[in-house]
Amino acid sequence: MKNSFARLNTFFATEQIYIADTVLFETEWVLRFAYQFKPDAIHKALTRLLGLPNVHINNPENLYKALLLYKQGLDFADAIHLMANIRQDAFCTFDQAFIKRAKGLTDCPVREP
Repeated sequence: MKNSFARLNTFFATEQIYIADTVLFETEWVLRFAYQFKPDAIHKALTRLLGLPNVHINNPENLYKALLLYKQGLDFADAIHLMANIRQDAFCTFDQAFIKRAKGLTDCPVREP
């Protein structure tokens, strides 16, 4: 394991890295369920990771806004889905908790279909 950390540190220190949105979904899930990280710690870790100059993501503006929504109490996946569809007239879901938590957070209303 020690050798793996050294290789990972070298990789992050020397390479240009692209992280797909799906990898971020999985990372958040693993940190939350497998390692029992709290949302604040996950937010901090992802913000630090994505702030590295050699780390690149698909849509930085939307992802950073999604991280802000996550910090304000939205589920991570819900925040990313909402930001991916932010230019729509509305975001429809049957998830009542999501509807309540998202109320007033963006100009795109989250509502039932």
